[in-house]
This record gives sequence, structure tokens and C-alpha cells, in this order.
Amino acid sequence: MRINPSILAADFVNMQSELARIASADFVHVDVMDNHFVPNLTFGPQMVERIQATSPVPLDVHLMIEDPERWAPGYAELGAASVTFHLEASTEPVSLARRLRSIGARAGVAIKPDTPVESLFEVLNEFDQILIMTVEPGFGGQSFRHDTVPKIAALSAEARRRGSSVWLQVDGGVSASTLEHAARAGADTFVAGSAVFGADDPDEAIATLRALAHRHSHAHR
Repeated sequence: MRINPSILAADFVNMQSELARIASADFVHVDVMDNHFVPNLTFGPQMVERIQATSPVPLDVHLMIEDPERWAPGYAELGAASVTFHLEASTEPVSLARRLRSIGARAGVAIKPDTPVESLFEVLNEFDQILIMTVEPGFGGQSFRHDTVPKIAALSAEARRRGSSVWLQVDGGVSASTLEHAARAGADTFVAGSAVFGADDPDEAIATLRALAHRHSHAHR
């Protein structure tokens, strides 16, 4: 059970001290948005490189960008532990995943709430992580979409059937209450924004979310 706080919820001006507040997290989730694939703009390689240099935990980079074939390998080359691109933006998802792995990063693929999961069944083992967006990508602070839970369950069942060790990540509106539903459905990696950075004690919030995820996890049913 992994808790990956999203720096979208952090104070950008004090990034170094904000990163220090989440030293007990598994990864830090870094949303790269290009104002094309999603109607918002965050930061690019230079900022990610600085985050990489100062973060106490590995980087889980989520590329909400067009043309990931062109840009994703650069983030792996910066040393990001995991690089996730969107299925909807990719022309050659399997070859891109293989390229990311060959550079040394974990390869992730993300799908929007309305994208069917079945298209990933045949290629599960090409990826180290599948990110099921539980909100429409592009904005922080949205409510968790419960209609995504059956998709998590379908992917989890298919991964078990195939003996795949792919991580199932959820991102969007994750809180103590919504995490429970996602964990029961089979998610094991949780992106949390304000639930962590908005807490008085982010480390305590991470520990609480992780314990909740364990309690409700598929494996314990």
C-alpha cells in the first residue's frame, strides 16, 4: 500500500520545505500539465529536475501532456523513479513503456475516467503501474468519481488472473473515505493532495491513509 502525495497541493514557493514534510511517503506525485492535453499548465523538466534533486522520496511523474513519445523519455533520464503517460495521448504505448523501462524508470499508463480499461488487458505486463483517474485530469480539488470503482475492480481481477504484479494507482479526490472504496476494489497506490498537504501533520496523515488502505485492501478480504 503506497501513499504518493501530490505536490499540486503543496506550496510551490516553499517546495523544498514542503517535500521535507512528506519524507515518510512512498513517492511524491508530480503532475506535469501542458495546457493542451489538459486545460492547465504546471511545470516542465527544469522544475522536475530540481524536485528530483531535493526530494527525500522517489518521484512518481504523471504526464498529462500531448506527444508523450517525444517528452516522456526525458523525465526518465532525469532520474524519475516512475513515469506515467496517458493512453489517450499516446500513439505507441507499448513501445514507449519499453523505452522508459530501458532507461531505468518504472513505466506507467494512465486512463481518464471515461476510458474503458479493457484495452489494457492484453498489455498489462508491459506496464509497472496503471493509473485510473478518479477525476477528470487537469484540476486539483475535484470530488472522487465512484463510477470509476468498477474499473479498478476489473483491472485488479484481470491482473490477478494473469499473475501480473502491476501496481494499480488512483488519483483524484482521494481522502480517508474514498480511499476505502478504491482499496477494496484492488487499488494499492494512492495519490493524495490536500488530504496530506492540507493536514497539520502530513506524516501523520500519510500513516493514517496507509493504515486505512491496509485495513481495506483486497488482500485482507
